[in-house]
Amino acid sequence: MPKEKIVKFLIEGGKATPGPPIGPTLGPLGINVVKVVNKINELTAQYKGLTIPVRVIVDTETKKFKIEVGVPTTTALLLKAVNASEPSGDPAHRKIGDLPLEKIVEIALMKKKQLLAKTIKGAVKTILGTARAIGITVEGKDPKIISREIDEGKYDNLLAKYEKDYLSN
Repeated sequence: MPKEKIVKFLIEGGKATPGPPIGPTLGPLGINVVKVVNKINELTAQYKGLTIPVRVIVDTETKKFKIEVGVPTTTALLLKAVNASEPSGDPAHRKIGDLPLEKIVEIALMKKKQLLAKTIKGAVKTILGTARAIGITVEGKDPKIISREIDEGKYDNLLAKYEKDYLSN
């Protein structure tokens, strides 16, 4: 039975290095740290500028490794989408950006494994709630209005295009 060691890191997307914390942690396990770093960078390149949870699973006998990349927080994804460094602090009165609904759908698809929503509509409404809480408007409107319009069926055609992607694993 293989002996596994799981090591968790928080890495900026595409910017892992063999230095601390990765090198000193993985070096003693006898695996090629540069190979691990290159693989992490390849798998996290799409998240440049964001901090990503990464798990490195090492078989201590064979020295083989597997990398699992998590997804940044919803807030981090939304902030990056509007090029903001932090939430509004006063979302009712100070907005930090506006996004198209398609971007909200894209974030919902990225986060689907962490969301409890059973449908794309539910997932999008969850992301809209976070957008509202940090001061982001969607389609120039308060996300609460967009959420109501989703319930009324205004975006059914758009959301139907993504429902299959959301339901698939």
